[in-house]
Amino acid sequence: MKMHTLFSKLTWVILATFLTTVSFNSIAEELTAPQKLVKDASDTMLTSLEDNKAELESDPDKIYKLVENQLTPYFDFEKMTKLALGKNWRGLDKKQQAQFVEEFRLLLIRTYSTAMLEYSDQQINMLPFRDDLSRKRVNVPMEIIQPSGPSIPMALSLYENDSNEWKVYDVRIDGISLVTNYRSSFATEIRNKGADQLIADLAQRNAKLK
Repeated sequence: MKMHTLFSKLTWVILATFLTTVSFNSIAEELTAPQKLVKDASDTMLTSLEDNKAELESDPDKIYKLVENQLTPYFDFEKMTKLALGKNWRGLDKKQQAQFVEEFRLLLIRTYSTAMLEYSDQQINMLPFRDDLSRKRVNVPMEIIQPSGPSIPMALSLYENDSNEWKVYDVRIDGISLVTNYRSSFATEIRNKGADQLIADLAQRNAKLK
């Protein structure tokens, strides 16, 4: 599967998670902290969209700031960047690392925002939680129910940081990782062009999405 096709699918699924009322009907036990984070993120995003509906309709560009304000607190973009770069992260100096985190964050946010404008409501079912919270790294399993076609299995990967906050650091669909998908592409770009050029390319892509 081509990278841009897969990323479009991943983007759509991530948006569906945070723009849909998540159903917990199939879960009898009390929500775990990671599950509650997903529910809170969904509720917050839906409320913000509803409260700003008229403003967004008159000025769609404002959706970038809304997504940045509402979704950023739930993600650890530095961790996502480290995982996406793999061993290449250690080869960057501190300035390059900071630049890469920022450009990767902006790329994800702006891509999500663009896709949001074309989003149509879907239903998400939260599946039973199986992981051990004491491991501090868990997957929150879900499925997206489509109006037509098979359901899409997915999982949000979260970890508990030193402040006892749960953060999303990866998304998996049918076992395919957003982070791993980027890793091979970034590694090739760094090998062929160098880290500075990859950072510049990401900045250029972000500029086009503004």
